[in-house]
Amino acid sequence: MKLGTPLSDSAVRVMLLGSGELGKEVAIELQRLGVEVIAVDRYPNAPAMQVAHRSHVIPMTDAQVLNGVILAEAPHIIVPEIEAIATDVLAGIEAAGLARVIPTARATQLTMNREGIRRLAAEELGLPTSPYAFAGSAMELAEAANRIGLPVFVKPVMSSSGKGQSMIDALEDAPNAWAYAQSGGRVDAARVIVEGRIDFDFEITLLTVRSLGADGQVRTDFCAPIGHRQVKGDYVESWQPQAMSPAALSAAQDIAGKVTDALGGLGVFGVELFVKGDQVWFSEVSPRPHDTGLVTLATQTQSEFALHARAILGLPVDVSQREPGASAVIYGGVEAQGIAFEGVAEALSVPTADLRLFGKPESFERRRMGVATARGADVDQARERARQAAGRVRPVAG
Repeated sequence: MKLGTPLSDSAVRVMLLGSGELGKEVAIELQRLGVEVIAVDRYPNAPAMQVAHRSHVIPMTDAQVLNGVILAEAPHIIVPEIEAIATDVLAGIEAAGLARVIPTARATQLTMNREGIRRLAAEELGLPTSPYAFAGSAMELAEAANRIGLPVFVKPVMSSSGKGQSMIDALEDAPNAWAYAQSGGRVDAARVIVEGRIDFDFEITLLTVRSLGADGQVRTDFCAPIGHRQVKGDYVESWQPQAMSPAALSAAQDIAGKVTDALGGLGVFGVELFVKGDQVWFSEVSPRPHDTGLVTLATQTQSEFALHARAILGLPVDVSQREPGASAVIYGGVEAQGIAFEGVAEALSVPTADLRLFGKPESFERRRMGVATARGADVDQARERARQAAGRVRPVAG
């Protein structure tokens, strides 16, 4: 692919469907390579819109509206960044040869829905996963929980960042878990996945990159494993590398390779895995940069965002790690629009610390509004520095 000049006839146009903090970093990397970026989301002034050439605010689950925007903008590449998209439109656009969907329209359809990707991994590929069932009502949820064995985790099949997720250890909690899942899902009246608990030591994100090699063939590379800590299904800190046995790392790469090969296409995939000793179980996969991968802004020669931009453009990638690092989330803490941040200078005085303040137009108590990253001689030092820097940033009403 030849790279042209933005806002000219030679431009390579990339449309982001979803314009959050991860899309913002991808947009910046694309612009560094002279790509024309169009950012789309369901609310105005989303982070990626602030650095894009143009933007559109639309209901992305509305097939007619989404199709109209794509046809009007005529992007060469479409990059989905969130789950709530009318994916059938993308399949039609791809089939007509009007644009390339990253990684593929089929992959987008499968991974937007936990049911599709879990059936692919467990039933088609035969990969190890937690015991699971799907439910379309509170009664079916209770029946599935009883069959799997308590406690179980309940998640909407279409959600992100832990929204709508809960754990129940009594069958009478099923109605509340069902209602909570419906409130946090991306679509109304969504099914849920009911998962049995796995006794694992830790969980990782294995960033898996499909790119074009020097011979023009697709190659797969793996970044160093990323460890992370979650609260209510949402990541609060991550670090790289996560120590694990050679056997477990090999198993993790084998699972990630099989899943991403099945999905196809080019780009970064965030493959989530559970690890206990040498055993590894598949959990989920995102066909795009992962929130826990924000740590790569500090740790890698090319961050996950640079890797994604390069891979989708058919350019060489480098997954090498420079040094250990960590990230820690900065939450909004207040419910307000146009918030401000105090303590930025104090945060940046922590050795090796850096910040990303995402620029989200509205803050909520538990909304991720920024992230601190830091490096260290080892992961423990990096984690302490990242937590310290994040803790010094104080969101306040503007």
